[in-house]
Amino acid sequence: MLSNVIVKHGWLLGAFALATSGLIALTHTLTKGKIAEQEQAKLLSTLNKIIPESGYNNGLSNDCILVSDERLSARQAMRVYRARMDGQPFALAAEVISPDGYNGNIKMLVALVDNQTLGGVRVLSHQETPGLGDKVEERISDWITQFNNLPAENVYDSVWAVKKDGGQFDQFTGATITPRAVLKGTKNAVTYLQQSWQASFQETDANGNPYPVCGATS
Repeated sequence: MLSNVIVKHGWLLGAFALATSGLIALTHTLTKGKIAEQEQAKLLSTLNKIIPESGYNNGLSNDCILVSDERLSARQAMRVYRARMDGQPFALAAEVISPDGYNGNIKMLVALVDNQTLGGVRVLSHQETPGLGDKVEERISDWITQFNNLPAENVYDSVWAVKKDGGQFDQFTGATITPRAVLKGTKNAVTYLQQSWQASFQETDANGNPYPVCGATS
């Protein structure tokens, strides 16, 4: 009798686990498309903050290639988004990782418009100290917006530094390392984008190899 009860409970437990797994799988299937849609909308919103919407008419968040270059990241391929107006190059936005943050990597998105203007910079992820280094986030401070529409050639001048180092950019009280890292990452991204402007709008790299195509989310 006892063994029958144990078996019965075992079957009930198994059936419950199977039903729960099925429900989780169904929920994932039903919400997967919505989540992807929300992520793409968030990405496009970020891109439109650093690339003027009036300057392109292609599907920007989907016109994306993967690029391996140490100026963008020493360890992984990074996404480069291509904005075009009627098929003609207008702007590029590259992901870049600056490894020099106070607490490690700072991942950013940097845009170059018409190969001459820094459209803007936005921080995608970081681990900087709350209340100090996290002021690089747009939702916390407008510090990052000072890069909007600066001449790209400025990144090669001595003014491309925090004021503590003789440059034009404010540092944070008690946190200079984080702004320095953002400046360095931005300079690296702009340098890459300027030097690969024409090639980035092609379907193959300088060696004739097709660029890997990336997904729509970052």
